[in-house]
Amino acid sequence: MKNYEEQVNYELQFWKMELMKKPSMFGHLATKVQTKINSYIPTKVHKAITTTIKQMVKAVLFGSTYTTSAMPDRDMSLLHREALVKAKIENYSKTGAAEGGITGAGGFLMSMADFPILIGIKIKMLFEIAALYGFEVKDYRERLYILHVFQLAFSSKVGTQNVFKQMQNWDEKLIVLPESADQFDWQTFQQEYRDYIDLAKMAQLLPVVGAAVGAVANYKLIQKLGKTAMMAYRLRILNQLSIEGR
Repeated sequence: MKNYEEQVNYELQFWKMELMKKPSMFGHLATKVQTKINSYIPTKVHKAITTTIKQMVKAVLFGSTYTTSAMPDRDMSLLHREALVKAKIENYSKTGAAEGGITGAGGFLMSMADFPILIGIKIKMLFEIAALYGFEVKDYRERLYILHVFQLAFSSKVGTQNVFKQMQNWDEKLIVLPESADQFDWQTFQQEYRDYIDLAKMAQLLPVVGAAVGAVANYKLIQKLGKTAMMAYRLRILNQLSIEGR
C-alpha cells in the first residue's frame, strides 16, 4: 500500500508543478476567445447565471440540500477509496454528458436550464467524493473547502494559483475559521467565482453550436472537476499521513 501512496504523491507533485506554471501563450489566447464568446451573451443571461451561482453558494454553505452516501470505513485504504472515487466521477460524467446533449439540442431556453442542472450535478459529485475520502461534509468548513475545489477547477490560470495558495495547510486553517457559516463572506466568493466559472459552457448558448457543445463540454468539465477534487483531497490526506509519521 505504501507503493500506492508514493505513486499518488508523485502524481500530486507533478500536478502542483503544472498548476503553478506561468500562463502559456495558448492560455492567453483561450482567455481572449472565452471573453469574446462571453460578450455575445445577453446581459439578462449573465444576470440569470450570476443568480444561479449565488443560490448554489448559499445552498452549499448554509443548507443541507446535498446528501451523501454513508462515509466508508475509516480504515479503508487509499487505493480502495480512490477506486470508488474514480467510479463516481465516471458515473457523474456520463450523467452530465447525457443531460448536456439533451439541453444543448433543445435551443436557447433548454441551454439556459443546463446551468443550474450542471452545477447541481457537480456539487453533488464533490460531496460524494469528500465523503469517500473520509471528510464530514455536515461541517460547513468542509463545504467551504468544496467551494474552493470548485473554484480551483474552473478559474483562470492566475485565479487557480491564488485559490491553491488559499487551500494550503487547510486542516491547520480549520482551527481559525469561524464556527458559524453566517460569518463567511460568501458574497465576495460568489463574485470572484462568477468571473471565471464555466466560460466554456457559454458556447452552448450560441445558435447552431450549442447542440454539439453540450454533451462533450459537460463530460470534460465534470472529468476536470473530478481530477481536481482527487488532487485537492490527496493533498490533505498525504499531509495528514506525513504529520502522523506514516
